[in-house]
Amino acid sequence: MKAARQAWRRLEPVHGMIYFVPEAARRYAELGLKGRAGYFASRGAALGRATAEQVIATFYNFRPALVREALPAAWNVVTPEDMLTARADAAAEALRRAGIHELPGLDEAAGLARRAAVAACDHLEGRPLFAAHAALPWPDEPLRLLWHAQTLLREFRGDGHVALLLSEGVSGLEALVLHGAGGEVPSAVLRVTRAWPEDEWAAAERRLRERGLLAEDGLSAEGRALRQHIEDRTDALTLPAYGVLGEDGCERLAELARPFGRAVVDAGLLDMGAALRTSIGQPPG
Repeated sequence: MKAARQAWRRLEPVHGMIYFVPEAARRYAELGLKGRAGYFASRGAALGRATAEQVIATFYNFRPALVREALPAAWNVVTPEDMLTARADAAAEALRRAGIHELPGLDEAAGLARRAAVAACDHLEGRPLFAAHAALPWPDEPLRLLWHAQTLLREFRGDGHVALLLSEGVSGLEALVLHGAGGEVPSAVLRVTRAWPEDEWAAAERRLRERGLLAEDGLSAEGRALRQHIEDRTDALTLPAYGVLGEDGCERLAELARPFGRAVVDAGLLDMGAALRTSIGQPPG
């Protein structure tokens, strides 16, 4: 399980950069969508003409009113098919800017990631966002194939993670508060990018303190234990995908993925500040 987690974490920047790069914001704007509307429509397009309710349910941690500002109105401007094309083209353009296409091991890494993603397709139950992406056609170009495979693996993991949060009685907003209290990402960034008002954020903090999950200076011992439990169980729920590779295959994928992830970071494709200005981070109002 440790090797599977490492394979996911090291390759995740190859997918995750799509939420930050200017290539995506530019292509969505060319189609007529700006700000968060481009984000919701591009990621939700695999569902077809996704309703706000579908996106609220599957994305889990955005303020519902924010989603309803974007959907279904976006589908009066663009088609899901056009958004999917724009998203994939933006991903390929950004990854080429990072030089991923010139790094050794691309074909092998793409093949391993695809094997894991295809194995995951035998386990669609309870994973609606993954299932929607799993129905999309596979690209032929290794760079695009790698991005698509990691996108599937990311959504496979994400659907499982959402199910666990729900089973533990942690709402989308409360999950963000706990994440911020853990110190990995500033709470202010999480709150603003998901458009939660300060009063609703504060109310979630109070609820979590009442449950004993927050202390004055961050997570309580119980809060840390709950977050670790959810992460461990999320890892376990990814094994239907990564299990096909075996430990050796996961370790090889992690080894191959290291320079890809480093290239993404070095090229500035994960600029957190950009999230406050472009597709998912334009401040409301």
